[in-house]
Amino acid sequence: MDNLPIIDPHHHLYDLKTGNYPWLQGPMLDRVFGDYSAIRRDYLIDEFRADIRNQNVVKTVHLQVEYDHNDPVAETRWLQGVADVHGYPHGIVGFADLAAPNAQAVIEEHCQFDNVRGIRQCLNFHRDPVKTFIGNPHLMSDPQWRRGYALLKRHDLSFDLQLYYTQMEEALALAREFPDTPMVLNHTGMPVDRTPEEIEGWRQGMKQLASAPNVSCKISGLGMGDWKWTVESIRPFVLHAIEAFGVERCMFASNFPVDKLFSSYDAVFDAFKSITRDFSAGERRALFHDNAARVYRL
Repeated sequence: MDNLPIIDPHHHLYDLKTGNYPWLQGPMLDRVFGDYSAIRRDYLIDEFRADIRNQNVVKTVHLQVEYDHNDPVAETRWLQGVADVHGYPHGIVGFADLAAPNAQAVIEEHCQFDNVRGIRQCLNFHRDPVKTFIGNPHLMSDPQWRRGYALLKRHDLSFDLQLYYTQMEEALALAREFPDTPMVLNHTGMPVDRTPEEIEGWRQGMKQLASAPNVSCKISGLGMGDWKWTVESIRPFVLHAIEAFGVERCMFASNFPVDKLFSSYDAVFDAFKSITRDFSAGERRALFHDNAARVYRL
């Protein structure tokens, strides 16, 4: 059973020779995942395939990796070229600034590529600037941004939701206003703040957000809040996410190569296998494969 088929619904690739990735090629930034100098280099399909070689990864979804926001479709164009040659990635989630006047044009351009399945615009806002990705704490409630969000349903696209627990109430309102747009919470809701009060806030936020049936949860990225993680240290977060969203709305993902800063690919997926060892075969298949296939239409 531990050779069960895996869809990895969250990884990245980048070619610094031909692409434009300001955070990887420009000055080092203070980021929630700490010193990332080890991944400021090409991460191409051959290295990714070497990383996954011991796991039965049958399909993958690539998430936008903060390519130049002025030309986000260039990233999708390159990725589709990789997929046409290598098969991977089977799904592509591109970037669009949904508040921008050209949001519709950018979305339509992304949709010219066969493997495009969704859009991600990172929404992380935090009192600590190191953990903040955007300048507007309430972008999800901005009328102009919501007009852009409304375009997703028209193009049969999902939205990858990356934020912190303090923003989940606002995200729930968004999910309820657009019930026909699938929303996929990134990185287990990013529980990077680890005081007991903050963990409890994350737990409550996860339950609250899960009350919207159109929201799924990617269990991944736990290394970002726990740089020396172990199976036991991440177990409570994995199990609470599954408890909140149910087996039918969770999926396991790698967040490589960002989480390569903290562990090997095998360590990530072997941990998920260990934590779910007592789950039924059907439940494990849903978590490792079927839910991602359904949500990302693979």
